[in-house]
Amino acid sequence: MLKLGIVGLPNVGKSTLFNALTSAKAEAANYPFCTVDPNVGMVEVPDARLDALAKIVQPKRTVPAVVQFVDIAGLVKGAAQGEGLGNKFLQNIRETDAIVHVIRCFEDPDVTHVMGDPDPARDKEIIELELALADLSQVEKRLDKVKRAARTNDKDALIELPALERANAALSAGTPLWRAGLSKDEFKQLEGLQLLTAKPVLYAANVTDAELAGDEGRLLKALRETVAAGKEHAEVVPFSAKIESELSELPPDERAEFLASLGITSAGLDRLILAGYHLLGLQTYFTAGEQEVRAWTIHHGDSAPQAAGVIHSDFERGFIRAETVGFEEFVAHAGWKGAKEKGVVRSEGKEYLVRDGDVLLFRFNV
Repeated sequence: MLKLGIVGLPNVGKSTLFNALTSAKAEAANYPFCTVDPNVGMVEVPDARLDALAKIVQPKRTVPAVVQFVDIAGLVKGAAQGEGLGNKFLQNIRETDAIVHVIRCFEDPDVTHVMGDPDPARDKEIIELELALADLSQVEKRLDKVKRAARTNDKDALIELPALERANAALSAGTPLWRAGLSKDEFKQLEGLQLLTAKPVLYAANVTDAELAGDEGRLLKALRETVAAGKEHAEVVPFSAKIESELSELPPDERAEFLASLGITSAGLDRLILAGYHLLGLQTYFTAGEQEVRAWTIHHGDSAPQAAGVIHSDFERGFIRAETVGFEEFVAHAGWKGAKEKGVVRSEGKEYLVRDGDVLLFRFNV
């Protein structure tokens, strides 16, 4: 399951986005700090392939993949020193896979901005600094412990120490780790700390509905330029919190028509989730039986046993083989029976790398 943590300054559209995405009722108001407790919501991953499979198989239930969104109170400059609500809620998003940083990219005198006027580059920097300072606290604690162990020539500590020292130096200077030039091996050494600035970032740019349908405004362009200059592992996804809010109140069959009337091809939710999958190198495979048709989320490059392990560890441990057919072939031949008759169902072993859209039936023995 993909987990995304939502951060941002107050009044940039965080809670409005969260409410729209999850149909939750986190309080959203035009003043800072109204979201005091962390909010967690589950959102289905839109995938038309799942519906197509269900029509053929006619299962007792259909289960989509899901994304978990975690929304925390708005951060302000000085949060790490206790300003506003401080950074007490950041712990709630340490277990997420990526950060969704909501940035206001529209001007509206009726909506207060905590820093005065919207400035994407400045707002981005403020949040980055607070995340970096929160990470610094984690790294300092770990560094002290590892240094003591390294003095006794502890092998693991000696391996971990250089990565911690580099991270400490960067974070002490207010530099997030995604711009610190650390190697893959160094990031690997830091994984256990669940550092926020080591996570990939989705910049959710809150724009006007006119911008979604037409030319990008200066604030969105400024954000894109800032992200590009930082050479980050990140994507920018424009959305309109106002439109997402209105969409969430419509029946599903009316949403496409509403978007079309605005000249918009897809909802912000869909684009945000797809960007998250792309950013993290995720893909979907399916299981399809009379009891259940279900979508499962795995990484590109995962083997068949690893894919089986997402269902249950026993499936991976006792993996024998995977009966495999591509989604298009499964649909073209009307299910397992037709696909087998046409000879397009393959028996794949432990070395097989699962492809996006594969329909799998695992054989295992424990």
